[in-house]
Amino acid sequence: MAHHHLKASPETCHWGWFDAGMAPAMTIASGDRVTVETVSGAPEDLPGDGYHIPPELLDIHKRSERRMPGHLLTGPIAVEGAEPGDVLEIRLLDIKLRQDWGYTKVRPLAGALPEDFDEPDRMTVNLDAERNVGRLPWGTELPLRPFFGVIGVAPPAGWGAISTIQPRKNGGNLDNKELIAGTTLYLPVWTKGGKLSLGDGHGVQGDGEVCVTAIETALEGEIEVHLRKDLSLDYPRAETPDARITMGMNADLDNAASHALRQMIDWIVDTTNLSRSQAFMLMSLAADVRVTQLVNQEKGIHVVLPKSALGGA
Repeated sequence: MAHHHLKASPETCHWGWFDAGMAPAMTIASGDRVTVETVSGAPEDLPGDGYHIPPELLDIHKRSERRMPGHLLTGPIAVEGAEPGDVLEIRLLDIKLRQDWGYTKVRPLAGALPEDFDEPDRMTVNLDAERNVGRLPWGTELPLRPFFGVIGVAPPAGWGAISTIQPRKNGGNLDNKELIAGTTLYLPVWTKGGKLSLGDGHGVQGDGEVCVTAIETALEGEIEVHLRKDLSLDYPRAETPDARITMGMNADLDNAASHALRQMIDWIVDTTNLSRSQAFMLMSLAADVRVTQLVNQEKGIHVVLPKSALGGA
């Protein structure tokens, strides 16, 4: 196992898109660890005086192409031997702050209430890493629970360049607040090398991400990536030490829920002695169906099933 360090820079970040044709910023072997630095925010999102602004963010603003609206991502990271049909197992070992501020904003015609706000608004949030809290301008302090809003591999080559905004079968803008340190994410591979990218750092976020942003900030994550040729998945899923998590995305929230539920039924049936109807009944008793986000055009639902509910199954 090797340990790599991928810094954020104009050479290692792409702004707004995924594309199977992108050259990797780094190539690793299965089982390697990578410390990944990410940045967040356009020039208009920068705070006033007195905050630490990563110098590479300013350099990216000056020199990096913003091909389409979307997120600043670090990568892609290619994994040796990864081919379409494989799965990347991404162990999120550690996630921490890289700066002392984040931002949250409202945009007209965006978010879960797109016609309720005719004027943009924005706030800078003070981040205290030592106390692990974010202080809002009016004094409220929220415990931080950092995670990457975007973790995705390259899409199928035939898709060409796609925005990072909509979550899809390649992962991407999942905005799933359960993807904190200690969680493992599984992403199906759609192109040679997989080409994994991370970004859209969130200090904390509620389910729904209703105003279209969390506390957006720069994060550093330590990940361990394993190539799984023994798994066959066509959609992202995750697990914590205590639970299984399936996801569904669709413009219609009911369809997203149906997708996430069927994914969990499949997972239970594949790994236990339960029938599909038994799995469905168990989920009605023990699983939680949560709204991941309402704001990325492709809305998200995730189903959380405690592993303890599978005892004896």
